[in-house]
Amino acid sequence: MATPANLTPDEAFAKLMAGNHRFVAETPEHPNQDAARRADLAPGQAPFAVLFGCSDSRLAAEIIFDQGLGDLFVVRTAGHVIGPEVLGSIEYGVAVLHCPLVVVLGHDSCGAVAATRTAVAEGTSGEGYVRDVIEKVTPSVLAAIAAGRTDDRDFVAEQIRNTVHLLLDRSRILSDAVANGDTAVAGLAYRLVDGTAELIILNGVNHTAGGSS
Repeated sequence: MATPANLTPDEAFAKLMAGNHRFVAETPEHPNQDAARRADLAPGQAPFAVLFGCSDSRLAAEIIFDQGLGDLFVVRTAGHVIGPEVLGSIEYGVAVLHCPLVVVLGHDSCGAVAATRTAVAEGTSGEGYVRDVIEKVTPSVLAAIAAGRTDDRDFVAEQIRNTVHLLLDRSRILSDAVANGDTAVAGLAYRLVDGTAELIILNGVNHTAGGSS
C-alpha cells in the first residue's frame, strides 16, 4: 500500500508546481506510472493533493502537473462549480486521505465562463442542467464586470477566487484544516497555449511569488 506523502502544505505546493514546470519545459518524468506503482496502490491510496478542476478535456491534471497514479485526488465539474457532492469529495480528500493541499484549477477559454458571460449579456439562461452551471458562475461574471475587468482571464480569475472562497466558507472541515496549518488551498489558472499554471490565490502556504489572497 502507498504510504502517506507526509508533506507539509508548502512542500505539496512546491511538488505540484515543479511538475508543471517540467511539463512546460517538455522534460516530464512521468513518475509513478509503472506496474510496480499500480500494484503498490491496490490496497489503498495516499495522494498528496486534491485537485478540483474544470471538466474541460484539455485539463488532464496528471499530465499538466507531471504526476502519476495515486498522486492526485481529482474532482472535476464544468467551470469548477460547487455542489454537495463536490464538497463531500474534497472533504474526504482532506479529512480521510489527509491531503495537505487542495487546488482549484481554472483555465482560459472556459466554456462555462463564456456561456455565463453570454447569458448575462443577453439576459438569457442555458437549457437543461447547464442552467445550474450558469447560475453558479454568474456571481463571478457580475463581480468582474462591476470591477471593470472585462478580459477573458479576468473573468476566469474571478471564478477561481470565488470558488476558493466558497470552499472555505462552506466547508468547516476544510477551513479548520487550513487554520490548523494541516492543509492549504490554492487557486491556479491554466493557460492552454503554453501550459503554465498561474497562481491566483493562496491560503495556508508561506509563498510570496505571485497571486493574492
